[in-house]
Amino acid sequence: MSLDLAGLPQQVYHRSFGTGPRPVVAVHCSLAHSGALRGLVAALGEDQVRFEAFDMLSHGKSPDWDGQGLLQQRNAEAGERLLEAEAARVGGPVDLVGHSFGATVALAMAQARPDLVRSLVMIEPVLFAATQAHNPAALAQMRADHMAVRTSYEAGDVDHATRLFNRAWGTGHPKWPDLPERARAAMVRSFPAVMECDSQVYEDAAGLLAPGALEALPMPVLVMQGGATQPIMSAVTSALSVRMPEAQVAVIEGAGHMVPVTHPEAVAEVIGTFWPEG
Repeated sequence: MSLDLAGLPQQVYHRSFGTGPRPVVAVHCSLAHSGALRGLVAALGEDQVRFEAFDMLSHGKSPDWDGQGLLQQRNAEAGERLLEAEAARVGGPVDLVGHSFGATVALAMAQARPDLVRSLVMIEPVLFAATQAHNPAALAQMRADHMAVRTSYEAGDVDHATRLFNRAWGTGHPKWPDLPERARAAMVRSFPAVMECDSQVYEDAAGLLAPGALEALPMPVLVMQGGATQPIMSAVTSALSVRMPEAQVAVIEGAGHMVPVTHPEAVAEVIGTFWPEG
């Protein structure tokens, strides 16, 4: 199904999960698609929630990004239309959940339309730029680690660069050679767009971390990470929570970056406790 994006240059594919009374708009991580949220919906209870989720540009059934603007903002603009539609359907603000790069998109959506967002859950938000003032050493190390991926990509070996990226941020199993060819091809297809987002996650090109921007969020915020994730993520969580002292922080022990996929029950338990009543 295509969401009506009148006035925007590209449509995105979107779909619903669950039939429950609680409306949620959700944004998936890079190299995945909206279907990655199925496990979390099941854990929350398909009769309790209704997730509206879209495939980001260059992912899933959405078209390839046309290269215009910032991909983070282009996805956020599409997400805002979904927020508007869902808020109109239920007659009030809805809960918003994002994972990884999708969490940064969700943050952009919440900043643009705080009136439509009842609560914001950011799971492993890859806003590395947040650590610049708080933990510059962690940011420098992340940049250095990322150079192996960037070097391979710029040498034209997109397959190898995608494999390296997936090794660092994926579930860890099955291993890349054991993944279905269709799954590997989908990630390789998305990867050039992902590499164009370095300016947004390392330098905050979209200004999500501008002075006062985080502090002005009026809705309850939850920042969640895995206990066994990439080291930079603890620095990101700390840097964000310093600027949002009322935000809740949760760590899922033993989980990596793909925590909502690998540990959906634990994530659902935390979210269910966090969500406002009503």
